[in-house]
Amino acid sequence: QVVGDRAELRVIAGPDVDAHHFQTRPSHAEAVRTANVAIRNGAGFDNWFNRLLGSTNFRGTRVVATEGLTLLREAPRPGHNHGHNDPHAWQDARLAARYIRNIEAGMARADADGAAHYRERAEAAVARLEALDAWVRAQIATVPEARRVVVTSHDAFAYFGAAYGVRFLAPQGIGNTEPSAQQVARLIRQIRENNITAVFVENISNPATLERLAREAGVTVQGRLYADALSAADGPAATYEAMMRHNVGLMVRAMAG
Repeated sequence: QVVGDRAELRVIAGPDVDAHHFQTRPSHAEAVRTANVAIRNGAGFDNWFNRLLGSTNFRGTRVVATEGLTLLREAPRPGHNHGHNDPHAWQDARLAARYIRNIEAGMARADADGAAHYRERAEAAVARLEALDAWVRAQIATVPEARRVVVTSHDAFAYFGAAYGVRFLAPQGIGNTEPSAQQVARLIRQIRENNITAVFVENISNPATLERLAREAGVTVQGRLYADALSAADGPAATYEAMMRHNVGLMVRAMAG
């Protein structure tokens, strides 16, 4: 969105890939060695990328898309000592606009002659995100407040919930950590007691735990949300905006029951 055709973009962790647990290959190191700019999410989401930059002695411009953001913390879960920073800030479209600004600034540092080009494209991208944010709010507003509860595979939607007034429940933690039997049982009780109908798997998560939980709770999995990765180009979430519209469309219908 920011670079356009002014630079060649290489994506290391591509469509439907779990960046939490990504394993790099020699070809990725070679891509980094020949790059001028390296952009990563940060906030603990893609620490492997930072290690890759170090191992290749990367000397170009480093951009952390979450720089300057106030991050949410994962609530401590039974069996784990501490909560961690939640890196999924892009799930709030207003914060995604901050990603755009950080990327624009990084590209301008690396390529001063292109600063005006990056600024113009960033302005257009931010305007689209502002419109997207307003659309999400209008869609969520059609669901009664008491019905705004969604169950997903892992804790990836806290920023969405905080921004748009939706409560999210998940058996797995931020990094797809396996839930205990007690956690699963507690979530089953919540689904039954609150008549929750919005239950979803995610494109990067193993669906087995969530599908078993849904069966035991007597509910139907309503579809697949895109949380940590986009879809392939021919899928329903090939861009950030398409991802948000796909997810919101599924959530609103399911929450309404």
